[in-house]
Amino acid sequence: MAPPWLRALRAALRVYVVGVAVMMTQLLRRLRGDFRPPELPPQPGRVAVVTGGAEGIGLSTARRLARLGMRVVVAGNDERKGREAVSSIRAESGSDSADFLFLDLASLASVRRFVREFRASGRPLHLLVNNAGIMMEPRGETDDGFERHVGVNFLGHFLLTLLLLPSLRVGGAGGRSSRVVTVGSATHRVGEIDMADLHGRSAYSAHAAYAGSKLALALFSLRLQRLLDARGDRVTANMADPGVVDTALYRHLWVGARAVQRGLGWLLFKTPDEGSWTPVYAAAAPELEGVGGRYLYNEAEAEPAAAARDPELQRRLWAEACRLTGVADETAGL
Repeated sequence: MAPPWLRALRAALRVYVVGVAVMMTQLLRRLRGDFRPPELPPQPGRVAVVTGGAEGIGLSTARRLARLGMRVVVAGNDERKGREAVSSIRAESGSDSADFLFLDLASLASVRRFVREFRASGRPLHLLVNNAGIMMEPRGETDDGFERHVGVNFLGHFLLTLLLLPSLRVGGAGGRSSRVVTVGSATHRVGEIDMADLHGRSAYSAHAAYAGSKLALALFSLRLQRLLDARGDRVTANMADPGVVDTALYRHLWVGARAVQRGLGWLLFKTPDEGSWTPVYAAAAPELEGVGGRYLYNEAEAEPAAAARDPELQRRLWAEACRLTGVADETAGL
Protein backbone atom coordinates (compact mmCIF):
# COMPACT_ATOMS: atom_id res chain seq x y z
CA MET A 1 0.00 0.00 0.00
CA ALA A 2 1.26 3.47 -0.86
CA PRO A 3 2.31 5.73 2.05
CA PRO A 4 -0.31 8.27 3.26
CA TRP A 5 1.45 11.28 1.72
CA LEU A 6 1.44 9.64 -1.71
CA ARG A 7 -2.24 8.71 -1.43
CA ALA A 8 -3.03 12.29 -0.42
CA LEU A 9 -1.08 13.64 -3.41
CA ARG A 10 -2.87 11.23 -5.73
CA ALA A 11 -6.27 12.32 -4.39
CA ALA A 12 -5.42 16.01 -4.79
CA LEU A 13 -4.22 15.56 -8.37
CA ARG A 14 -7.35 13.61 -9.32
CA VAL A 15 -9.62 16.27 -7.83
CA TYR A 16 -7.80 19.10 -9.62
CA VAL A 17 -7.84 17.23 -12.94
CA VAL A 18 -11.61 16.86 -12.65
CA GLY A 19 -11.92 20.54 -11.72
CA VAL A 20 -9.89 21.68 -14.70
CA ALA A 21 -11.93 19.49 -17.05
CA VAL A 22 -15.18 20.97 -15.73
CA MET A 23 -13.85 24.52 -16.02
CA MET A 24 -12.81 23.92 -19.64
CA THR A 25 -16.31 22.64 -20.39
CA GLN A 26 -17.80 25.72 -18.77
CA LEU A 27 -15.45 28.00 -20.73
CA LEU A 28 -16.49 26.43 -24.03
CA ARG A 29 -20.15 26.74 -23.08
CA ARG A 30 -19.67 30.41 -22.22
CA LEU A 31 -17.82 31.12 -25.46
CA ARG A 32 -20.65 29.48 -27.41
CA GLY A 33 -23.15 31.76 -25.66
CA ASP A 34 -25.02 28.80 -24.16
CA PHE A 35 -25.34 30.20 -20.63
CA ARG A 36 -29.08 30.71 -20.35
CA PRO A 37 -31.20 30.00 -17.27
CA PRO A 38 -33.91 27.36 -17.63
CA GLU A 39 -37.43 28.58 -18.31
CA LEU A 40 -39.67 27.09 -15.64
CA PRO A 41 -43.37 27.44 -14.83
CA PRO A 42 -44.64 29.16 -11.68
CA GLN A 43 -44.74 27.04 -8.52
CA PRO A 44 -47.38 28.71 -6.32
CA GLY A 45 -48.36 26.95 -3.13
CA ARG A 46 -45.28 24.77 -2.92
CA VAL A 47 -42.92 24.85 0.06
CA ALA A 48 -39.18 24.22 -0.14
CA VAL A 49 -36.42 23.68 2.41
CA VAL A 50 -32.95 24.69 1.17
CA THR A 51 -29.98 23.76 3.36
CA GLY A 52 -27.13 26.24 3.22
CA GLY A 53 -29.61 28.71 1.78
CA ALA A 54 -27.98 31.80 3.28
CA GLU A 55 -25.11 32.16 0.82
CA GLY A 56 -23.55 30.90 -2.39
CA ILE A 57 -25.44 28.42 -4.54
CA GLY A 58 -27.99 27.88 -1.76
CA LEU A 59 -28.97 31.54 -1.58
CA SER A 60 -29.25 31.79 -5.37
CA THR A 61 -31.36 28.62 -5.39
CA ALA A 62 -33.64 30.00 -2.68
CA ARG A 63 -34.04 33.27 -4.58
CA ARG A 64 -34.96 31.53 -7.83
CA LEU A 65 -37.45 29.23 -6.10
CA ALA A 66 -39.08 32.24 -4.43
CA ARG A 67 -39.33 33.98 -7.81
CA LEU A 68 -41.24 30.94 -9.06
CA GLY A 69 -43.72 31.44 -6.23
CA MET A 70 -42.48 28.87 -3.74
CA ARG A 71 -42.31 29.57 -0.04
CA VAL A 72 -38.71 28.92 0.96
CA VAL A 73 -37.34 27.87 4.33
CA VAL A 74 -33.68 28.86 4.52
CA ALA A 75 -31.91 26.32 6.72
CA GLY A 76 -28.47 27.23 8.01
CA ASN A 77 -26.09 27.43 10.97
CA ASP A 78 -25.47 31.20 10.85
CA GLU A 79 -28.54 33.02 12.12
CA ARG A 80 -27.36 36.49 11.10
CA LYS A 81 -26.65 35.44 7.50
CA GLY A 82 -29.85 33.42 7.41
CA ARG A 83 -32.03 36.31 8.47
CA GLU A 84 -30.25 38.65 6.04
CA ALA A 85 -30.94 36.14 3.26
CA VAL A 86 -34.61 35.97 4.22
CA SER A 87 -34.86 39.77 4.24
CA SER A 88 -33.32 40.02 0.77
CA ILE A 89 -35.61 37.31 -0.64
CA ARG A 90 -38.68 38.96 0.87
CA ALA A 91 -37.66 42.37 -0.46
CA GLU A 92 -37.13 40.96 -3.94
CA SER A 93 -40.41 39.03 -4.00
CA GLY A 94 -42.47 41.69 -2.26
CA SER A 95 -44.01 39.12 0.08
CA ASP A 96 -43.19 37.03 3.13
CA SER A 97 -42.04 34.22 0.85
CA ALA A 98 -39.09 33.11 2.98
CA ASP A 99 -38.34 32.09 6.56
CA PHE A 100 -35.24 31.02 8.46
CA LEU A 101 -34.79 27.95 10.64
CA PHE A 102 -31.53 27.10 12.38
CA LEU A 103 -29.87 23.89 11.21
CA ASP A 104 -26.37 22.65 12.05
CA LEU A 105 -25.65 19.57 9.95
CA ALA A 106 -22.61 18.86 12.12
CA SER A 107 -25.00 17.88 14.93
CA LEU A 108 -27.57 15.10 14.66
CA ALA A 109 -29.38 16.67 17.61
CA SER A 110 -29.68 19.91 15.64
CA VAL A 111 -31.03 18.00 12.62
CA ARG A 112 -33.70 16.37 14.78
CA ARG A 113 -34.57 19.72 16.40
CA PHE A 114 -34.93 21.35 12.97
CA VAL A 115 -37.35 18.65 11.85
CA ARG A 116 -39.43 19.05 15.01
CA GLU A 117 -39.59 22.83 14.52
CA PHE A 118 -40.49 22.49 10.85
CA ARG A 119 -43.29 20.05 11.63
CA ALA A 120 -44.55 22.31 14.41
CA SER A 121 -44.92 25.14 11.89
CA GLY A 122 -47.74 23.20 10.24
CA ARG A 123 -46.39 23.84 6.74
CA PRO A 124 -46.54 21.21 4.01
CA LEU A 125 -43.30 20.21 2.28
CA HIS A 126 -42.91 19.67 -1.44
CA LEU A 127 -39.18 20.13 -2.00
CA LEU A 128 -35.98 19.46 -0.07
CA VAL A 129 -32.73 20.80 -1.54
CA ASN A 130 -29.72 19.20 0.15
CA ASN A 131 -27.22 21.91 -0.75
CA ALA A 132 -25.10 22.79 2.30
CA GLY A 133 -21.60 21.43 2.61
CA ILE A 134 -17.96 21.91 3.43
CA MET A 135 -15.01 21.49 1.10
CA MET A 136 -11.47 20.21 1.67
CA GLU A 137 -11.17 21.30 5.29
CA PRO A 138 -8.37 20.12 7.58
CA ARG A 139 -9.47 17.07 9.50
CA GLY A 140 -12.03 17.76 12.20
CA GLU A 141 -14.97 16.00 13.80
CA THR A 142 -18.65 16.81 14.22
CA ASP A 143 -20.46 16.88 17.55
CA ASP A 144 -21.15 13.17 17.06
CA GLY A 145 -17.56 12.22 16.33
CA PHE A 146 -17.85 11.90 12.55
CA GLU A 147 -15.18 13.22 10.18
CA ARG A 148 -16.65 16.56 9.11
CA HIS A 149 -17.00 15.92 5.36
CA VAL A 150 -18.78 12.64 6.08
CA GLY A 151 -20.82 14.18 8.89
CA VAL A 152 -21.87 17.49 7.34
CA ASN A 153 -22.06 16.67 3.64
CA PHE A 154 -23.49 13.17 3.92
CA LEU A 155 -24.76 11.96 7.30
CA GLY A 156 -26.47 15.22 8.27
CA HIS A 157 -28.38 15.28 4.98
CA PHE A 158 -29.06 11.54 5.20
CA LEU A 159 -30.82 11.94 8.55
CA LEU A 160 -32.56 15.16 7.54
CA THR A 161 -34.00 13.56 4.42
CA LEU A 162 -35.25 10.43 6.17
CA LEU A 163 -36.87 12.44 8.97
CA LEU A 164 -38.58 14.75 6.46
CA LEU A 165 -39.80 11.93 4.23
CA PRO A 166 -43.20 11.69 6.00
CA SER A 167 -43.78 15.39 5.27
CA LEU A 168 -42.62 14.97 1.68
CA ARG A 169 -44.97 12.01 1.21
CA VAL A 170 -47.91 14.10 2.39
CA GLY A 171 -46.83 16.95 0.13
CA GLY A 172 -46.72 14.60 -2.86
CA ALA A 173 -50.12 13.08 -2.21
CA GLY A 174 -52.10 15.99 -3.62
CA GLY A 175 -51.19 15.55 -7.28
CA ARG A 176 -47.65 16.55 -8.18
CA SER A 177 -44.80 14.58 -6.67
CA SER A 178 -42.56 16.01 -3.98
CA ARG A 179 -38.85 16.17 -4.80
CA VAL A 180 -35.54 15.66 -3.06
CA VAL A 181 -32.69 17.41 -4.87
CA THR A 182 -29.18 16.66 -3.63
CA VAL A 183 -26.40 18.91 -4.85
CA GLY A 184 -23.50 16.85 -6.14
CA SER A 185 -20.10 17.37 -7.67
CA ALA A 186 -18.08 15.96 -10.54
CA THR A 187 -15.47 15.03 -7.93
CA HIS A 188 -17.66 12.05 -7.01
CA ARG A 189 -16.14 10.46 -10.11
CA VAL A 190 -12.77 10.23 -8.36
CA GLY A 191 -14.18 9.62 -4.89
CA GLU A 192 -13.66 6.41 -2.95
CA ILE A 193 -15.50 4.93 0.03
CA ASP A 194 -13.44 2.99 2.58
CA MET A 195 -16.06 1.26 4.69
CA ALA A 196 -13.34 0.16 7.13
CA ASP A 197 -12.19 3.75 7.71
CA LEU A 198 -15.15 5.96 6.78
CA HIS A 199 -13.93 8.78 9.04
CA GLY A 200 -10.33 8.93 7.84
CA ARG A 201 -8.77 8.06 11.18
CA SER A 202 -5.91 5.94 9.81
CA ALA A 203 -4.97 8.33 7.02
CA TYR A 204 -6.56 11.65 6.07
CA SER A 205 -6.63 13.65 2.86
CA ALA A 206 -8.93 16.68 2.60
CA HIS A 207 -9.31 16.15 -1.14
CA ALA A 208 -10.15 12.47 -0.74
CA ALA A 209 -12.57 13.26 2.09
CA TYR A 210 -14.47 15.79 -0.03
CA ALA A 211 -14.63 13.59 -3.12
CA GLY A 212 -15.65 10.62 -1.00
CA SER A 213 -18.47 12.59 0.63
CA LYS A 214 -19.81 13.53 -2.80
CA LEU A 215 -19.69 9.89 -3.89
CA ALA A 216 -21.56 9.03 -0.69
CA LEU A 217 -24.30 11.52 -1.61
CA ALA A 218 -24.64 9.99 -5.09
CA LEU A 219 -24.89 6.49 -3.61
CA PHE A 220 -27.48 7.76 -1.13
CA SER A 221 -29.62 9.53 -3.72
CA LEU A 222 -29.78 6.52 -6.03
CA ARG A 223 -30.66 4.10 -3.22
CA LEU A 224 -33.21 6.55 -1.86
CA GLN A 225 -35.01 6.41 -5.20
CA ARG A 226 -35.09 2.61 -4.98
CA LEU A 227 -36.76 2.91 -1.58
CA LEU A 228 -39.28 5.46 -2.84
CA ASP A 229 -40.12 3.28 -5.85
CA ALA A 230 -40.52 0.17 -3.69
CA ARG A 231 -43.00 1.94 -1.43
CA GLY A 232 -44.85 3.68 -4.22
CA ASP A 233 -44.20 7.10 -2.70
CA ARG A 234 -44.99 10.16 -4.81
CA VAL A 235 -41.53 11.53 -4.03
CA THR A 236 -38.52 11.61 -6.36
CA ALA A 237 -34.81 11.87 -5.62
CA ASN A 238 -32.32 13.36 -8.07
CA MET A 239 -28.76 14.66 -8.02
CA ALA A 240 -27.91 18.14 -9.36
CA ASP A 241 -24.29 18.95 -10.24
CA PRO A 242 -23.82 22.75 -10.35
CA GLY A 243 -20.33 22.64 -11.86
CA VAL A 244 -17.40 24.74 -10.62
CA VAL A 245 -18.93 27.80 -8.97
CA ASP A 246 -17.30 30.95 -7.60
CA THR A 247 -18.14 30.69 -3.87
CA ALA A 248 -16.37 30.88 -0.53
CA LEU A 249 -16.07 27.08 -0.38
CA TYR A 250 -12.68 27.29 -2.07
CA ARG A 251 -10.97 29.02 0.85
CA HIS A 252 -9.24 25.78 1.91
CA LEU A 253 -7.84 24.97 -1.53
CA TRP A 254 -4.20 25.10 -2.59
CA VAL A 255 -3.01 28.68 -2.98
CA GLY A 256 -2.59 28.27 -6.75
CA ALA A 257 -6.20 27.20 -7.15
CA ARG A 258 -7.37 30.19 -5.11
CA ALA A 259 -5.28 32.47 -7.31
CA VAL A 260 -7.02 31.07 -10.39
CA GLN A 261 -10.38 31.71 -8.72
CA ARG A 262 -9.46 35.33 -7.95
CA GLY A 263 -7.93 36.08 -11.33
CA LEU A 264 -9.99 34.02 -13.79
CA GLY A 265 -13.10 33.12 -11.84
CA TRP A 266 -15.17 35.53 -13.94
CA LEU A 267 -14.33 33.44 -17.02
CA LEU A 268 -13.81 29.84 -15.87
CA PHE A 269 -16.17 29.60 -12.90
CA LYS A 270 -19.93 29.84 -12.86
CA THR A 271 -21.49 32.58 -10.77
CA PRO A 272 -23.59 31.39 -7.81
CA ASP A 273 -26.72 32.23 -9.81
CA GLU A 274 -25.51 30.15 -12.78
CA GLY A 275 -24.62 27.38 -10.35
CA SER A 276 -28.20 27.36 -9.07
CA TRP A 277 -29.71 26.67 -12.48
CA THR A 278 -29.37 22.88 -12.35
CA PRO A 279 -30.68 22.50 -8.76
CA VAL A 280 -33.64 24.75 -9.63
CA TYR A 281 -34.22 22.81 -12.85
CA ALA A 282 -34.27 19.59 -10.82
CA ALA A 283 -36.70 21.22 -8.40
CA ALA A 284 -39.25 22.56 -10.87
CA ALA A 285 -38.88 21.22 -14.41
CA PRO A 286 -42.21 19.75 -15.63
CA GLU A 287 -40.40 17.04 -17.62
CA LEU A 288 -39.02 15.67 -14.33
CA GLU A 289 -42.46 15.16 -12.79
CA GLY A 290 -42.41 11.68 -11.30
CA VAL A 291 -38.88 11.07 -12.57
CA GLY A 292 -36.19 10.09 -10.08
CA GLY A 293 -32.83 8.39 -9.86
CA ARG A 294 -31.20 10.85 -12.26
CA TYR A 295 -27.89 12.70 -12.21
CA LEU A 296 -28.32 16.15 -13.74
CA TYR A 297 -25.60 18.46 -15.03
CA ASN A 298 -26.03 21.67 -17.04
CA GLU A 299 -29.82 21.25 -16.82
CA ALA A 300 -29.70 17.87 -18.57
CA GLU A 301 -29.32 14.23 -17.65
CA ALA A 302 -25.79 12.84 -17.33
CA GLU A 303 -24.33 9.50 -16.30
CA PRO A 304 -23.02 9.24 -12.71
CA ALA A 305 -19.83 7.35 -11.96
CA ALA A 306 -19.97 3.56 -12.06
CA ALA A 307 -19.13 3.44 -8.34
CA ALA A 308 -22.27 5.46 -7.56
CA ARG A 309 -24.38 2.85 -9.34
CA ASP A 310 -22.88 -0.09 -7.42
CA PRO A 311 -25.89 -1.63 -5.59
CA GLU A 312 -23.74 -3.47 -3.04
CA LEU A 313 -21.83 -0.33 -2.09
CA GLN A 314 -25.15 1.55 -1.90
CA ARG A 315 -26.52 -1.12 0.44
CA ARG A 316 -23.47 -1.20 2.72
CA LEU A 317 -23.17 2.59 2.97
CA TRP A 318 -26.90 3.01 3.65
CA ALA A 319 -26.81 0.38 6.40
CA GLU A 320 -23.81 2.03 8.04
CA ALA A 321 -25.43 5.46 7.79
CA CYS A 322 -28.55 4.09 9.49
CA ARG A 323 -26.40 2.66 12.28
CA LEU A 324 -24.48 5.91 12.76
CA THR A 325 -27.58 8.13 12.76
CA GLY A 326 -29.76 5.78 14.78
CA VAL A 327 -32.54 5.15 12.27
CA ALA A 328 -34.04 1.91 11.03
CA ASP A 329 -32.89 0.56 7.66
CA GLU A 330 -36.05 0.43 5.57
CA THR A 331 -34.15 -0.63 2.46
CA ALA A 332 -33.16 -4.06 3.77
CA GLY A 333 -34.09 -6.60 1.10
CA LEU A 334 -34.17 -4.14 -1.78
